[in-house]
Amino acid sequence: MVRDKEAIIHHLFHSGVAIKTSNHFLIFDYYNDTPKKGIRKIDNGVISKKDLNKEENPIVFVTHSHHDHFNPIIFEWEKWNEDITYILSDDIEVEEEDNRYIMKKYQEINWSNDIYIKTYGTTDQGLSYYVEVDGLNIFHSGDLNWWHWKKFSSEKQQVEEEDYKKEIEKLKEKDVDIAFVPVDPRLEEFYHLAGRYFAETIKPKLLIPIHFSDNYAITKNFSKEIKDLQVDGAIIEKRGEKIRFRKSY
Repeated sequence: MVRDKEAIIHHLFHSGVAIKTSNHFLIFDYYNDTPKKGIRKIDNGVISKKDLNKEENPIVFVTHSHHDHFNPIIFEWEKWNEDITYILSDDIEVEEEDNRYIMKKYQEINWSNDIYIKTYGTTDQGLSYYVEVDGLNIFHSGDLNWWHWKKFSSEKQQVEEEDYKKEIEKLKEKDVDIAFVPVDPRLEEFYHLAGRYFAETIKPKLLIPIHFSDNYAITKNFSKEIKDLQVDGAIIEKRGEKIRFRKSY
């Protein structure tokens, strides 16, 4: 049983996460549908029929259409739970239906004070999402990252930095409990720039790394990187990793 202001989070793969709160089941950026060890269950990094059958009104979020954030198989889940809802970036080419909400940046959804969703922008494609649910405030970055690529000119690197900081500035009005922020190893020694800036600026209670494929060691490195800040950095060691969060105030 999950209490109010509490969450059980499963790292699925890359940027994919599932979050169980007291009354909701949220899934973000589901991508890899091949389970670890061949056994289909959430502890192995995939969503199963059992996971969706036992949940009321699950909500599936997709930040954008890139293949490492969006797998069309999510629409087959309607066979498992007809009460499922989809929150989708408008760059995803699907027909809008009663249970599909196609969103642009800076739009809001407020369902009778039960759940509040606001979209933010990105530094790549699509959206990022802020969600208030069951006493928790959650932010999923999608591809909102400080893309400091070595191949970029110094001018382009400066633009990337400014664009990232400008978007994060819009989020400062929110009190974020759980944040999912990219720590992409392809950026080499600059992998931590977005995560550290987010931690310093927004000060979430828990920061969970995403967008690192199967390079789990980088999450331990990142946890050390922000050790001097008043933010917990989650260490993820495997697909399906379970993280428990309890808001203390």
